[in-house]
Parts: sequence; C-alpha cells; structure tokens
Amino acid sequence: MIDEATFRRESDRALESLKQSLISAEDDDAGFEFEDNNGVMNILFANGSSKFVITPNTPIRQVWISAQATSYKLDWAEATSVFTLTKTGEDLKTLTQRLLRESTSKTPPSPSPEAATTTP
Repeated sequence: MIDEATFRRESDRALESLKQSLISAEDDDAGFEFEDNNGVMNILFANGSSKFVITPNTPIRQVWISAQATSYKLDWAEATSVFTLTKTGEDLKTLTQRLLRESTSKTPPSPSPEAATTTP
C-alpha cells in the first residue's frame, strides 16, 4: 500500500485530470452535469435517472466510484502509475468513460405517437 502523502498527491492528480475531461465533455452537451464539492465529484444525468459519485478514500488508499448501483474501488497500480480497477484492468478515466457511455445510452427513446394509439 502506498503511503498517505503519495496517495493524496496521486489521487489529486488523477481526479484533476478526470475533472478536466468531464468539464470538456459537459461543454460538448454530453447529457450530464458535473459538480465538484470539496473533492467529491458528482455527475448528474440530464434525464434525472442516475448520479455518479467519485471520491478518494484516503484511509484505504483507493478511489471509489459509485455508479449504476455498484461501488467500483480502484487501487493504485505502481507499475502503470494509475488508479486501476483490478477486476477489469481499467484505469480511472477509461472506467469513467465506459460507465458514462453505458448510462447515457440507457436513456429509453420517447414513445412515438403511433405507439400510443390503438386501433379497434
């Protein structure tokens, strides 16, 4: 396990990089809003269906993502110098991008007017 000072430095760096990517995507009308509240990152979806929370967990030296009713816990990978989800090998930014794609593509299409009519 990395020491606390290294964790804080690396998590700050990783989360700042992710934050800049999210702000850029938000500006491109990606279907979500991004908020940063004292180191806790919130991603709110335009359809109001869900919310992601991304936060460092200093005592256990992980970055956590709460999304899609799941908690993703990323560990520091010394070999690659990134926070990684051990189960899939995805780094913080790659995992966040995948989760965003999955969440924004789950928005059901509006029913067509024809679907609402019935014929005798």
